[in-house]
Amino acid sequence: MRAIVLSAAVAAMCLPVWGADAQPGDVNADEIIRKFAAKEAEFAEARNNYTYRQTLKLQVLDFGGNPTREQWDLVEDIIFSPEGKRTEKVVYAPVSTLESILVTPEDEQDLRHVQPFVLTTAEIPDYQLDYLGREKVDEIGCYTFSVKPLPKKMAVGKRYFEGEIWVDDRDLQIVKTYGKATGLKAGDQRFPKFETYREQIDGKYWFPTYTHADDTLHFKDGQNVRIRMTVKYQDYKRYQGKATIRYGDVLDDKPQTAPPARKK
Repeated sequence: MRAIVLSAAVAAMCLPVWGADAQPGDVNADEIIRKFAAKEAEFAEARNNYTYRQTLKLQVLDFGGNPTREQWDLVEDIIFSPEGKRTEKVVYAPVSTLESILVTPEDEQDLRHVQPFVLTTAEIPDYQLDYLGREKVDEIGCYTFSVKPLPKKMAVGKRYFEGEIWVDDRDLQIVKTYGKATGLKAGDQRFPKFETYREQIDGKYWFPTYTHADDTLHFKDGQNVRIRMTVKYQDYKRYQGKATIRYGDVLDDKPQTAPPARKK
């Protein structure tokens, strides 16, 4: 997001680097990474065959944490055209009342690709992953990794994730991410830290269902803007058109907004 102050120019801040290659004797981090990246590649292909609704609410808060009049709402359906092409259909988009910040193309990329973060086998070489240990997310046993893009692998115009991920120790899929989006030449922009939860939707794959950010964006000129953002991914349904579907089942038409809970 860019502050609406033309003189401000600063690159997005980086998160600190955590301890490298922590591997308790009973854990082979490299093998875990290889397996969950392969599962993520399967999931990415499966999700491309699903329709769903994406609901965004972005608010500017005062320093007491109360919403101001500045707000941006967007509801989109991710659908397929009659020709089977995946596309976005705007369902609700009132005029934005944002004044303190400007939503940029980088923010829109982050909404679609970074906040519902997927880390596949093909993308692993672009990142440094460090194993941090075991942790539970809502009683789900997880392997935790820090994730940071490698500067030499970063491409202009591409957005990356930097932060931590939690990988289910049974299904070997990401169930939670916490961090921020980053990229080269961000210019006069700051990007909030966000937390994304996934939920097991089709009995096989963990789909993003909820993203939340509550962060203060600090700009070079001294302007500080506190924002709150919520994104819900709901009503996942397998596409029943001409495309060949290889993963998952038809879903119930129920919103999925809760943090992940392992299905029995």
